[in-house]
Order: sequence, then C-alpha cells, then structure tokens
Amino acid sequence: MTALAGSSSDGGGLAVVDGDSLGARSLAELAVRRLRAEIISGELAPGERLVEEHLTRRFGTSRAPLREALRLLGEQGLVEHLPRRGVRVTELSSRDVDELFSLRDMLERFAMGLALAGGTGPDPARMPELTAALSQLEDATRRADPIGRAEAHRRFHLALVALAGHQHLLRVYQPVVVKLQLCMATNLRREAEHSSPLDSLRRHRVLHDAVSAGNLDLVLETLSRHGARTYLDGVAQPAPNDGRHDGRPGPTT
Repeated sequence: MTALAGSSSDGGGLAVVDGDSLGARSLAELAVRRLRAEIISGELAPGERLVEEHLTRRFGTSRAPLREALRLLGEQGLVEHLPRRGVRVTELSSRDVDELFSLRDMLERFAMGLALAGGTGPDPARMPELTAALSQLEDATRRADPIGRAEAHRRFHLALVALAGHQHLLRVYQPVVVKLQLCMATNLRREAEHSSPLDSLRRHRVLHDAVSAGNLDLVLETLSRHGARTYLDGVAQPAPNDGRHDGRPGPTT
C-alpha cells in the first residue's frame, strides 16, 4: 500500500513513497483538500486563476493528480474550466447569486411544506441526519474551523430538504447548494469577523428545533430571516446588462 507524506522544502509538498495508481489517487485527494481549504477560507479569491505549473511546483506533485484534483473541484462547483483560458476559482455574478439564493429559498420552503404537512412532524427516520449536521456545526464552531463549519452548514441544509422524502426535489436542490457553497462559506466567514460565530449556530439550532417540533409556520418564519447572504455585499461580480435584470437587490435569506 502506498504511503503518503507531506514533504517539500517549504513543508507544503505532497510526496508519495511509491508511484502506483493508488498513490496518484491519494495525491489528487490531498490536492483537493488543500485547494478546497484555500478556496473556502478566501486565500484563493473568486476569479483567481489556478496555474498548473505553479501548483505542481508548490505541492511537489505531477500534473496528472493535480488535473484530477481540479476536475473534482469542478464537480464540486469550486472551480470552473474555461476553454483556452485554463482554470479559475468560481466567480458568480450578482444576478447568479440573486437567482440561486431565491431558488434555494423556494425549494427549502417547498420541502418543509411536504415534510411537515398535516402537522404530523418530521419523519423520525430522517431527523437524525439533521441533528447530526447540527452537532457537526457546533463542534466546528467551537474549534474555530471554517472549513468544518462550511461542510457542516452544507450538510445541514441538504438534510433539511431531505426531510421531505422527495428524491427528485433533492436532486434539483443538490446542484444549487454546490453552486452556492462558496458564497455560503464566505458569508459564514464574514459573519464570524463581524459578530460572534455562535450567532449562526444559534440560528441553525432554532431552525432545527422548529422543524423537530413540527411547527411549519415557525419554520417558514425562521427561514425568512435565516441571513444566508447578509455579509455577501461586494462578493459577486455585477451582472451583465442584458436588458433583463432590473438591478433590484435579491432576497436576504
């Protein structure tokens, strides 16, 4: 079995003891984790180009695992591959952000209407995943781990929609969350800079408890003031003026 180690002159390389295919896959996974952490933390900014030559030198790896890592990050919505221009960190326009957040809001509210229909409360078989995601968020918040917080936040909202027991709805929702995860991580990071990181945790706990109680009205009210994009001003690029966007601000949830 291939052994991995982080060894380079600057301590940032990714080394492999023997060069079999398992090693290449492991190097790609390590590169994914490092690049994802740098993107989510803001060290790599939206729109920033990712140059293979620079990254292979910095990580101490070959092009093959790096290209695989970039492919996987593309599937996660964190980077985009541009024809004849290479790879860059995903950059959304203000219109993209408005439309994606409003779509997310609509899908979550629809999911809650299904999950809590008739005042019966959520499916007890599906509720543990939401509770586990909240516990993961609590742990990452206490450890001051922004990457862990972003992952727990994404898991929480996926579990929320999964409560509806509607597989096609979940399949529609998943790519929306993938495209928004960078924005959501940025919002969480900036919120932690301007207020207590516990604020976000409290909001998710309130939402969790309202869902657990089966109180649909309270759940919808909580979603309407969830604050998913409160700190995103200036993050997205202006939308192109194609005659369809009226410039009004999008929803704040």
